Amino acid sequence: MSSTDKPNTKRLRMVTTPPKESGLQDDEEGSATDTSTCPHCFGTGMEVVPEVGARRCRCQTPGQGDRLYQAARIPPRYQHCTIQNYATGDSETSKWVAKREADRIINDYLISDGRGLLFVGPVGVGKTHLAVALLQELIQRYQVRGLFYQFGALLRRIQDSYNPVSKSSELAVLQPVFDADVLVLDELGASKPTDWVRDTMMQIINTRYNDKRLTIFTTNYSDARKNDKDSGEILEDRIGVALRSRLYEMCKTVVIDGEDYRKRSLAQTV
Repeated sequence: MSSTDKPNTKRLRMVTTPPKESGLQDDEEGSATDTSTCPHCFGTGMEVVPEVGARRCRCQTPGQGDRLYQAARIPPRYQHCTIQNYATGDSETSKWVAKREADRIINDYLISDGRGLLFVGPVGVGKTHLAVALLQELIQRYQVRGLFYQFGALLRRIQDSYNPVSKSSELAVLQPVFDADVLVLDELGASKPTDWVRDTMMQIINTRYNDKRLTIFTTNYSDARKNDKDSGEILEDRIGVALRSRLYEMCKTVVIDGEDYRKRSLAQTV
């Protein structure tokens, strides 16, 4: 880590709407909140949550939670995902470990150094469920700016917006990815590993790494082949040696094993 890295701090964004003489603040729907008598912050604009810490008071930004959820781009299929409904069988040790790691990130967010998680495992073990659940909990608890993208979908959107002259459209897509307090990047390595893909991913990951912003990845590609006869690609093959090396610094790798819950659910309904 270089000496030029930014300090390990969490930025709490305050709404700076000038107070009116009556002591009331209007939200965008036209309703008013009396911040001077708020039972949560007592007019300070910050509330203290036991065992969590200080955060911007709910009275400061009426409807802010809904706006943050909408801006996070979480697909409807995963909006039901929570830590509580993440299925962990009694014998599925790796899922319990993964859930514990997610809880650790949530509870320690205010004091963390931005090191995220890389959920690795086969299809259907709940990697995306757990990543989205973590994101939604952080939005609810800390009012963070979160963002969800599938790896392939993000690359396609960048390609579609590319302007060979000014590159302004490309930057417009990338800037929210750079700036999100918490980014979930699903299905890492799903797209063909071209030089452009590797360069784009290195730009995203380097920027977030240097800014100490929390990033959660999921991938179906493991770090090692099952045996000598296994000719399948590993994660390093898909994203490159340099990028995988950076991820070791940026994220803790959490391997999730288990049966494909989609197949199991289908078998139970037949």
